[in-house]
Amino acid sequence: MNQPSAPHRLATAFRVTALAAAVCLTAAGCSVLGGSESDADTGTSGGGMKVALITHSADGDAFWDLVREGAEVAAAKDGIELTFVSDPDPAGQAKLVRDAVADKVDGIAVTLAKPQAMRGAVAEARAAGIPVVALNSGIDAWSAQGLLGYFGQDESVAGRALGNELDARDAEHALCVIHERGNVAVEARCAGVRKAFGGLTENLYVDGTDMDSVTGAIAAKLRQDPTIDEVVTLGAQFALAAVDSVDESGSKAKVATFDLNKDMVKAVQSGDVQFAVDQQPYLQGYLAVDALWLYRTNGNISGGGVEPVLTGPAFVTKKNLAKIAKFAANGTR
Repeated sequence: MNQPSAPHRLATAFRVTALAAAVCLTAAGCSVLGGSESDADTGTSGGGMKVALITHSADGDAFWDLVREGAEVAAAKDGIELTFVSDPDPAGQAKLVRDAVADKVDGIAVTLAKPQAMRGAVAEARAAGIPVVALNSGIDAWSAQGLLGYFGQDESVAGRALGNELDARDAEHALCVIHERGNVAVEARCAGVRKAFGGLTENLYVDGTDMDSVTGAIAAKLRQDPTIDEVVTLGAQFALAAVDSVDESGSKAKVATFDLNKDMVKAVQSGDVQFAVDQQPYLQGYLAVDALWLYRTNGNISGGGVEPVLTGPAFVTKKNLAKIAKFAANGTR
């Protein structure tokens, strides 16, 4: 859900071979679910299945690298030809869904950061008989749009959990930094913080595609209002920018964030960031792709088609950092 740089369309397709499946089984510790023994040995249990993973991400965001990594591991396990494409512009993302329909893929996994913009394209996919699941964004929209399932975090729940944590740390005035106006997921996070936090919460909208402007905007706000004692960001890279903002402004505010990456592990360890709320993007990508394979292979529907499959929130603090750091280092957290 993070948007740090200019729009792009990234497309990668790979066809799984016996070697790729073997690498998955030995290096990632995964196993093939269902199918015959020969299917497991050859990595062809997907039967030539083609899946498109279509997100609203922009170029250069490590968060989406984790989503993609999880999706690719699931595809390797299941013998799927996976294509990863993205466009932060909602009209562009909708076109990518229509392109996948025209390509006659066997399944689509899609983010719904701007649900209304995606409604028509998703309906066209369903009308073409293509199963569709949602991940990461759109927990309040996937069911109404007739998707098979949702894999991600309930952002309102996560926001309330963070607000409660701020209360436990005796914070009084939180600045919630929104890096993409109109993205339902990030807006829900700050709304959740506001609902649970006993102190004052105010939002600051910044241009998440320009990190220098993010740092400057937060620093300016902190200089303007010295009562702010907590900066809450909605992505790991924005938290690191906020740390610089605090230093630049001379503020005594502390920083907390949603989402995790390798650099954030170091920031929590050093105390530059108090804690991170991890939604496990690797797991989101993995489960979304695997769910489409399970549906085609066994008719399985995660959550019964009515309940989301939650991947967070999971708090990362100094107390549990040692258990998580090794997974963050190898790109699975």
